[in-house]
Amino acid sequence: MSDIESDLFAINLDDAEAGASATATDPTPAADRTGQTEEEFQAVRKAYRVKVEDGDIWKTVQLPLARPPTKLESQALLHAVEELYFFRRFEEGADFARRALGNQDVEEGSWLDADTRRLLTHYESRCRERSAEVKSS
Repeated sequence: MSDIESDLFAINLDDAEAGASATATDPTPAADRTGQTEEEFQAVRKAYRVKVEDGDIWKTVQLPLARPPTKLESQALLHAVEELYFFRRFEEGADFARRALGNQDVEEGSWLDADTRRLLTHYESRCRERSAEVKSS
């Protein structure tokens, strides 16, 4: 008898056996996980260019927002203000956050989700505090 009495650690991790048993019981082929043909992959690979952020994310964000932002656009807002804060450009960071937060739709409230609003508000206040500290020293 083994030292381990529980079946908790009696897990078979062999992928080949799991794949073989699934194929034997299911005659349909396994779903393609990539969803791309080799030709499509090579076309994407050939056209792919690495996006390099060089310290000016805030310049790429169009304010005021003309419509509710997508998740990526909301993240760009946050990255922009974080970048300004990181580079110690506190007044610009606070102004950017205020402009991003100032885009309100009267009937529906803010276009930004609660987390994005909270973080932009936090960065705005933190930037104002740091700006005051820098000016006083």
